[in-house]
Amino acid sequence: MADTSLIAGYDAVLSDLDGVVYAGPHAIAGAVEALQRLEGAGVQLAYVTNNASRSSETVAAHLRELGAPATAETVFGSAQAGAELLAAQVPAGATVLVTGSAWLTEQVREQGLVPVHSADDRPDAVIQGFDPGLGWKDLAEAAFAVERGAVWVATNTDMSIPQARGIAPGNGTLVAAVAAATGRTPLVAGKPEAPLFLTAARHLGSETPLVVGDRLDTDILGGNNAGFATALVFTGVDTPHTALAARTAERPTYLLADLDALYVPYPDVEARDGGYVCGTSTARVSGETLEISGDSSNLDSWRAACAAWWNARPDEESPAAPVLSWTVTPGG
Repeated sequence: MADTSLIAGYDAVLSDLDGVVYAGPHAIAGAVEALQRLEGAGVQLAYVTNNASRSSETVAAHLRELGAPATAETVFGSAQAGAELLAAQVPAGATVLVTGSAWLTEQVREQGLVPVHSADDRPDAVIQGFDPGLGWKDLAEAAFAVERGAVWVATNTDMSIPQARGIAPGNGTLVAAVAAATGRTPLVAGKPEAPLFLTAARHLGSETPLVVGDRLDTDILGGNNAGFATALVFTGVDTPHTALAARTAERPTYLLADLDALYVPYPDVEARDGGYVCGTSTARVSGETLEISGDSSNLDSWRAACAAWWNARPDEESPAAPVLSWTVTPGG
């Protein structure tokens, strides 16, 4: 009997971490077990993260502590993607001012490039990644080199990072400081740009990866930018409401309750009688109103709703939410 599960159509999963595998220090219920099943299904697994300060082995060790299958070779961070992106822009042996962690410096060396520490070294390029020890002098050195015309790559542009005491400035704020000083814009390797996802797929030898994440603006946008299928899981940041309102570039291929949904068939969503049907749920657009017949706790209702609204609004550059009109059907 043919395998009709969703995951049977893909040769790899490129998974986000926070909000998909774990939330804070704890694994999300069922996530580890779902990831463990991938090998038996003949599907490769890689983790993609914008973190550029922790080594792949450090991330993998944390995942193994939670019970998830992971090695350093299956963790792809923006430091590695950034170094590979940079190596494609400059010749072997080029000098690079590294504004970031020791891990980022190591990744630069692995690409056959030569790290330097001052703009006075006239570096060919600058690569900028997060490190909590960075200060004004480091950003100034980067700005001096960028202003002189050095190739500039940012590992990622996350504007904030969660810390135990609250939300702190992320690499994006540091990159923005150099951009403001120089009037230039860097190439970006991490989410939501494509290079991080392309790097992971290339190393796996994957031709049909599925990107799984909990955020529309990073995971789903990045996977879409890479040209891959995307699945939004509702175990983290985004919700059915935010998915419905998503701008076109951030709309996922699939809506999943959790990672367990990879192992069951994905329900058909069909156009019918001027609306869309998924399971026992239907949705139809009337002006600014989205009329939904179904149970709001049933994900099929949201799948039908997204299909109807997205079809009616195919080219949205900003989030746009309809007025919802629910008709709850018994057992829907």
